[in-house]
Amino acid sequence: MSTLAGKTILMSGGSRGIGLAIALRAAADGANIAMLAKTDTPHPKLEGTIHTAAEQIRAAGGNALPIVGDVREDDDITEAVMKTQGEFGGIDIIINNASVIDLSRSLDLSAKKYDLMQDVNVRGTFMLSRAAIPQLREAANPHILSLSPPLNPTPKWLGAHVGYSLAKFGMTMVTLGLAAEFAEDGIAANTLWPRTTIATAAVQNLLGGDQVMAASRTPQIYADAAYAVLTKTAREYTGQSLIVEDVLEADGVTDFSGYAAVPGTPDNRLFPDIFLG
Repeated sequence: MSTLAGKTILMSGGSRGIGLAIALRAAADGANIAMLAKTDTPHPKLEGTIHTAAEQIRAAGGNALPIVGDVREDDDITEAVMKTQGEFGGIDIIINNASVIDLSRSLDLSAKKYDLMQDVNVRGTFMLSRAAIPQLREAANPHILSLSPPLNPTPKWLGAHVGYSLAKFGMTMVTLGLAAEFAEDGIAANTLWPRTTIATAAVQNLLGGDQVMAASRTPQIYADAAYAVLTKTAREYTGQSLIVEDVLEADGVTDFSGYAAVPGTPDNRLFPDIFLG
């Protein structure tokens, strides 16, 4: 595969940031993108809604289907799958993009936020992926892609933020498990994670503000790597915990300078993302 033209993607989230960047990259090929997200109205602190995202997707050359709903709700997941199937005739790709982050230490993490991370990150990944399996089985080159890190359950990362680490590792375990379970069906399931922080609202608000943002890469690097993954032959490219930069390097990209959030920032001054190393 070398294009996503005519392919149908169902993504959780996607109103902004990395998810939107991935959607826009696919839209440039003329892909169909359905998004299941809660952001029906503007957020006071965050840019974009599911509707503004749909407008950008259409402007980029794709077809958009904004579905207001919550990946925690089984009925909303079922409705999203059915609406996507009805609108576009099938589903080729599931992207588990929706994720909640809270880096609080264990004694500071509220039970409500712990449950929210488990429900969105882990359960949402499982339920959305599972709900689309019948459609993916009928697709020519089906992929599941989850935006989660390699399993690295070292004391460094488990001890840093137990609740969040469990939630992100849980996304990865779900994805790798689905890769094994549905390998004979030819459904690829992989995870993707960056070496450096990505300039998103989460980094701005939770990881250090302007200083870390300036030492990050743009969401476009994630989008280009996701595109590279999703255009691979599913039966031959599955069950992997992939790193954004490794994927691009394997496709011949060696110069990442154009992805710096602040042009001219050398690679050795970029802020490393968590869970690696």
